[in-house]
Amino acid sequence: MAGVWRCMLAAAVLMCVCLWDSTEAVGGAASRPRPQRPRRKKPKVDPIDLAPAAQNVDIQQMTGTWYLLITASKCSHLINHGTKVQQTVLTLTRSPDSDQTLSVSTKTRHDHQCWEIKQVYHLSAAPGKLTLKGPRSELDTEIVIGETDYSSYAIMYFQKRGQISIKLYSRSVDNLSEPLLSKFEQLAEKQTFGLAYLFPFPTYSHCGDVDQDHVINCDPEC
Repeated sequence: MAGVWRCMLAAAVLMCVCLWDSTEAVGGAASRPRPQRPRRKKPKVDPIDLAPAAQNVDIQQMTGTWYLLITASKCSHLINHGTKVQQTVLTLTRSPDSDQTLSVSTKTRHDHQCWEIKQVYHLSAAPGKLTLKGPRSELDTEIVIGETDYSSYAIMYFQKRGQISIKLYSRSVDNLSEPLLSKFEQLAEKQTFGLAYLFPFPTYSHCGDVDQDHVINCDPEC
């Protein structure tokens, strides 16, 4: 039971993903379908395909500490509990075992307790694109580094099962300038995230060292 709870906590902290299809019928008898003319299906375009990756991304310069400032998402958890989000800090380091992976540490609070979730991002052949592998390929999380200057901010896209979120990270909690906020809002609008779907995160009292009893290791998976 403890292992299941830890996995649920890791999923809630790291990436808000809708697990149910809102188009599923609930109750009632099924009516007889009417014959319809076949329609030509439009090619499916994933939302993340509309997120251009930064050119010539230097992964080495992406390493280090990043503070999460804002998330744009239509995740139901954030919509219902967006005023209760906790301080979150991301640390990227080059993996000692492979030059094709990044070791990822995410620290945040849950019920006033600091937790650390450890993961691995796999580098793609395409610049600025990474993958967090799930138990099956359809549960992979696709990640795009949309924009960064390495020294102050990074805008990253995360997509799992067709649901996308955009996150604004900063090297410092004091770096949220008005032009940067406007840029993030414009990029969020392109993914149909209006102001109601922007969730700011606290910029104080981030977690430091976390004891081993509160570390969740998601390598190879959660």
